[in-house]
Amino acid sequence: MTTASPETHARARRARMSRFLVILLAVTAVMHVPVALAATELARRLGVGVPALVGVVSWIAGVGLFVGRARAGMPDRRGRHPALVRLVDIPYFIHWCAAVGLLIPAIVMTVVSPIVDLVRGVPVGLPMTGYLAAYLTLLLVCAYGVLVRRRWFRVVEHEVRIPGLAPELDGLRIAQLSDLHIGTMTPLSWGLAWARAANARTPDVAVVTGDMVTSGVDFHEDVAEVVGALRAKDGVYVSMGNHDYFGEGEPLISLLRARDVRVLRNAGTVIERGSAKLWLAAIDDTWTRRDDVDLAMRDRPAGSTAVLLAHDPNRFDEAAAKGADLVLSGHTHGGQIAVPFFYRIANLATFSYPYNIGFYRRNEAVLYVHPGLGTTGPPMRLGVPPEVAVLTLRRG
Repeated sequence: MTTASPETHARARRARMSRFLVILLAVTAVMHVPVALAATELARRLGVGVPALVGVVSWIAGVGLFVGRARAGMPDRRGRHPALVRLVDIPYFIHWCAAVGLLIPAIVMTVVSPIVDLVRGVPVGLPMTGYLAAYLTLLLVCAYGVLVRRRWFRVVEHEVRIPGLAPELDGLRIAQLSDLHIGTMTPLSWGLAWARAANARTPDVAVVTGDMVTSGVDFHEDVAEVVGALRAKDGVYVSMGNHDYFGEGEPLISLLRARDVRVLRNAGTVIERGSAKLWLAAIDDTWTRRDDVDLAMRDRPAGSTAVLLAHDPNRFDEAAAKGADLVLSGHTHGGQIAVPFFYRIANLATFSYPYNIGFYRRNEAVLYVHPGLGTTGPPMRLGVPPEVAVLTLRRG
């Protein structure tokens, strides 16, 4: 398997991010048109002299502030004053999410309203009141998603039935955390709370399936503190995600290993219960083409049950074909915003993901796609609660 140089990875990553930002900027510009119309209507109702000017200014501000937020977060850096985050960034993202949500209703209203006006025999016009009412409603919904729902995590216990599991391994408990995205929008204190919740369930094994940061290297120490706080009888294990390489991944790996965390990169280790063996392995990041399922499974002892950590669930089919009994993934965030259209815009990557959230089975192999704990893109969750998962292995 040929491995590209770090410089090649960096150039490819920058090119992808540039294309992605151009697409997001275009979407942002379009979706602020109905917001500008809503602002115009609000200004008219408040008696402002030139309401259309208010609409134009709101459009310029909405698009301009998006550019500023994008630059501030790529890469994610320390040093941004907490007051700016609370008073500028977070309110803007509430607005941005509301603007995304407004786009489809606005299109429908724009098409339907003239027809209704013609039927009623009144002058045809834009549904300005409808734009305003929808936007204000969505602001409330999105404020809940940003300020409340993304912070309110839950601990969920799942039983996973595995055919052929040795009796000695029946009841083995794995605590899984994924997609922490520790950084400006997801502080250290949240991560430590997740670690404490996992520890309280006294797992045999604790795993983190990638995307521990959002981008850059400034929050590596915080990530190492969070993951290093996990406690499990048979150790703490990590697989790398694509965001962990949106910067330099090696410093993070070194910090984790210094805290006795096992970072598995196309490799595995044996966990024993009497004469029974569990092969716990992980592949490296798929996006930067560091992954190798064959290598991760190569040293698996004969007759052992294989649990594979793979940040990207799209590797499940190959992993199942190579003998993995259980694959633990993340990456999708379950769409993060489980509402049609919102879901697509907020997590464009999920267009290509047949495995989105929860359990899937291929023959006798099982996949669990974790919904994640942090956020990327808009710091918002609706319909997809952050989760610390505890999976208990059972004989199938």
